[in-house]
Parts: sequence; C-alpha cells; structure tokens
Amino acid sequence: MSLHVQKVNHPEDLDKVFAIRKIVFVDEQNCPPELEWEHEDESVHFLATNNGQPCGACRWRKTDSGYKLERFAVLKDFRGQGVGRALIAEALSDLPEDAHYIYLNSQLDAMSLYAKFGFVAEGDQFEEAGIQHFKMVKKV
Repeated sequence: MSLHVQKVNHPEDLDKVFAIRKIVFVDEQNCPPELEWEHEDESVHFLATNNGQPCGACRWRKTDSGYKLERFAVLKDFRGQGVGRALIAEALSDLPEDAHYIYLNSQLDAMSLYAKFGFVAEGDQFEEAGIQHFKMVKKV
C-alpha cells in the first residue's frame, strides 16, 4: 500500500475530494447534500491516495472559535488501513503555528482515533445531520 496525503486546491483534485465526501456522507450516511457543501472556499482541503487512487479526504478551516478539522471521509474499501490517521496527521501539521485552539465534531465511532492525537471530548453529545457527535478539542 502506497499511501499519500497532500493538500489540494486544483479543481480536478477538489472534484476527487468532493466525490469521496459524497459517497461517504451523502450516499452512505444519508447526510443532506445541502449541509455537506458549505464553507468550501474558505477551507484547506486534503486528498489521500493509495497507489494513485483517491481513497480519503478532509479539510480544516479557521472559524471564530479557532481551527476546525472536519469532513474526514475514507472510502469503505480503504478503512482500517491507516488512511484516517494519515489525514489527521497531515491536517494537523498544516495548521499555522499560532493555532492554539483546534477542535472538531467527531462521530462516536471515530472518537478513539482522534483521541490518539490528543483530542478530548467536551460537552454533551449532539446530533448533526442525523448522526450523533461529540465536540472534541485538542489539548496542547
């Protein structure tokens, strides 16, 4: 397996990012499409490929609160192979040095993965696009 994660902004690469997110969030998890496509222009996008084949995506963006990691998506055939870990590591390493408040909203089954990177659950469980989440904040 030759796993590679890179920051992308070329329209062709972004199409691959959005295609992965559509499969995972809209098709598999039944997220409303109108909730899925927002804040794209202000986000920094990442594409994971395995032997050149697109297999995962994520993004980060600056918000009023700090820096938010979001839209982590890995295609079914590639889950459990370290793609998510590679995406998180790359997104975190790309954040500005002054990014002191880093957070995300995690689906319940992904919380243990984010915890490995120092994210800690905060507050009450909540629903987003029909899926249960916890807000998680990176402790530095």
